[in-house]
Amino acid sequence: MLKNILFIFLFIVPSVLSAQILNMEKLRMEQDTAKNLLAKAVIGLTANNRSGAEDEPAHLFAFNFDINLMYYPGKHAYILVSKFDYLRVNEEGVMNYGYLHGRINFLRERKFNYETFVQYSFDNARGLDTRWIFGGGLRHDIFKTDKTTLLIGVGGMFETEKWRYPKTDRLLQVDMFKSSNYLSLQSAINDYVDLNLVNYYQTGYDGAIEGFRNRFTVSLILNAKLTDKLSLTNSFDLAYEDKPIIPITQLIYTLKTGISINL
Repeated sequence: MLKNILFIFLFIVPSVLSAQILNMEKLRMEQDTAKNLLAKAVIGLTANNRSGAEDEPAHLFAFNFDINLMYYPGKHAYILVSKFDYLRVNEEGVMNYGYLHGRINFLRERKFNYETFVQYSFDNARGLDTRWIFGGGLRHDIFKTDKTTLLIGVGGMFETEKWRYPKTDRLLQVDMFKSSNYLSLQSAINDYVDLNLVNYYQTGYDGAIEGFRNRFTVSLILNAKLTDKLSLTNSFDLAYEDKPIIPITQLIYTLKTGISINL
C-alpha cells in the first residue's frame, strides 16, 4: 500500500528531469527585454499521513524551493538559478535533488559573446552525492531575426563529482575535463505558437575506462496561445548518458503539459 501511495504522489506532483546537464537556454527564453531584472521564486511544503490502514501508516513530507534571478544591466547578463526538491515517506528519504547555478554572459548583444559558469548539484536518488562544475565558453548567433534565433555554444569545463554505489556506503570520486557544447533554436512560429529547442552535448576522456564518457540532452518547449488569457504549454526533456559512473538508468525523460492563465 505504501508503494501505491508513493507512486500516486510522484505522479501527481510536477517533476523535474534530474539530468546531468542544466538547460540554461530554456531559462533565457523567459526573459523580458523590457526589464533588466527578473526574479521568480517558488516555495512548496506538503505534509500528511493519509494512509488507509491503521497498521500501515504512511507519513509523507515534501519540500521544494526554486529561485531564478536574471539581471541585464547593460552589456553583460548575470544569471542565478537554484532548485531543491526533498521527499520523505515515513523515515526514508526517497528523493533529495537540487542544484545552484551561477552564470555571467559577457557582451551578450554581440554576435560573438562569452560566458562563464559555476554549478553545485546533488541527486541522492540516482547516487550522486555532490558535483561541482567550473567552466566557460563562446556563444555565436548563427542566424537571428525578430522572430527566430539560432545559436551555438562551444566551451569546456572541469567537473568533480562523488557517486555512491547502490546499497553501499562506498563513494567514488571522478575528476574530469570535458567539452561542453549546445545548439539552441528559439522561434515565434506565428502570433499564437512559439518554439524553443535546445540540444546539449558533453564529453570527456576518463583514463579509468580508457574511453570517453558522453552525455546528450534534448529539451523542447512548445507554447500555444489559446486566448488572451489562456495558453497551452508543453515541454519534453530527455537525457542520455552512455557510460554512467555507477549502474543507473542511462536514459531519463520528463513530459509536461498544462494550461497557463494570464491574470
